[in-house]
Amino acid sequence: MGIPITLKVNGQALTRQVEPDQLLVQFLREDLALTGTHVGCDTGQCGACTIHLNGRAVKSCTMLAVQANGQELTTIEGLAAADGTLHPMQAAFKECHGLQCGFCTPGMVMSAIDLVQHHRCATEAEIREGLEGNLCRCTGYQNIVRAVQAAIPAMK
Repeated sequence: MGIPITLKVNGQALTRQVEPDQLLVQFLREDLALTGTHVGCDTGQCGACTIHLNGRAVKSCTMLAVQANGQELTTIEGLAAADGTLHPMQAAFKECHGLQCGFCTPGMVMSAIDLVQHHRCATEAEIREGLEGNLCRCTGYQNIVRAVQAAIPAMK
């Protein structure tokens, strides 16, 4: 039997029925077709499933969908403006080539936005430390760090 939840996802108010054991990442991907939120490790270690919950980065594989009841969520799909203009962090990742295969990119972008908005991240070391919960198997992180540095002025 489903449990009703009401929440706001990418600015849109929704009411849905969810199973009590359904993970938030499953709800986003399967019920709402927001497949930019990736499933990587299923244990909260890789960060591919990172979204914003009430403006803070969370790993959606570590939450049940029912826990999001009454909350506001933003996924990677909700960052760009209605006219398609990229969020400054997305634009910086594109400009600085902060991606290769792209699997980690949505979670990395969501975490990087949270890092810039809520934490001190002036130095390369602080950015690297702030993104430790997001794993990338392709880039070596150098261009990701450059992208975050490039986005900081546009986000302040």
